[in-house]
Amino acid sequence: MARGPIESVLCGQRVEAVDGGYRLRVELTEGLAVTVRNDFRLTGPRAVQHFYPGLTTAPVAGLTGLVGTVVTAVRVSPAGTLELDFDNGRTIAVPPELAPGGPAEAWRVSGPAGPLFTSVPGGYLSV
Repeated sequence: MARGPIESVLCGQRVEAVDGGYRLRVELTEGLAVTVRNDFRLTGPRAVQHFYPGLTTAPVAGLTGLVGTVVTAVRVSPAGTLELDFDNGRTIAVPPELAPGGPAEAWRVSGPAGPLFTSVPGGYLSV
């Protein structure tokens, strides 16, 4: 099956850093980054962790354990949910719907020149 644009950009990239705060930022090779402003979950072989960036996100062991891993698969559902799979068996899933009064975008993929893909309200994807 052919890869879509977002998969072509992210698959094979290595995680170089993970930063928290009022958003999650996953920095990848080639100057790419995934920024998450919506609530999200991190699933692994034995556990599921839920994160709420609106309340701050500290990069705990599950998230910092992504440093050095490689993105193996990327999916964006028709509703706009972003899922990133990593070679350590973990997955980040970010739903598209934002809480009332929340940020204007659930997630964004950026490169050195600026935004590449952005989830916008209503589950739409801006390219």
